[in-house]
Amino acid sequence: MIVQHGGEMQVPDSRALQEILRQYSDSFSRKTYSAENDDHDVIMDLFGISPELKRENRQYWGRELGMCWQLLVTELFRQTVKDFGLGYRLEQDELCDLVSGRDAIDTKYRIGSGDAGTLKKFKQYGKTLRDQGFTPVFLIVREDNLPAAIQACHVGQWDVYTGRSTFDYIREKTSVDFLAWLESVGSEYHIQRQ
Repeated sequence: MIVQHGGEMQVPDSRALQEILRQYSDSFSRKTYSAENDDHDVIMDLFGISPELKRENRQYWGRELGMCWQLLVTELFRQTVKDFGLGYRLEQDELCDLVSGRDAIDTKYRIGSGDAGTLKKFKQYGKTLRDQGFTPVFLIVREDNLPAAIQACHVGQWDVYTGRSTFDYIREKTSVDFLAWLESVGSEYHIQRQ
């Protein structure tokens, strides 16, 4: 490699640069991808969203299905739980989506982000909620969550429910078999793409 510096061409020692390239080449060569996830969940089924459609834009579907899940759970608790409260806020941050008694509940469709900022929030928010006298609770629809993110939740002292255990928790708190209710809706809300 030749670099022009101050009018003269320099030839840097490329060993360090080549070592970086070798390390990445080795890493990329070892990288394996899991088979495409063809799992369905009750929220996808509610709208008739296939795994193929979801793969077209994972970020979009994850965000939108997550917001739908949050609104559904919040409304269910609002209607059925006497000690319902809106999410706990601390300055600009909302540490959870809703409160039921001393449970500070945050809803997630799936936790797939392993970025440092997200993991730090999981750890800090859980501790802050505990310091305020709450039991931090994650209610997650899917089971295929990023292990590092789930570990961060545990470090933050969250009670983590996924899949069936999420619906068991909801039934215990609201006396509603929410999974059965969602499944009973049928195809009424299946999306029609143009």
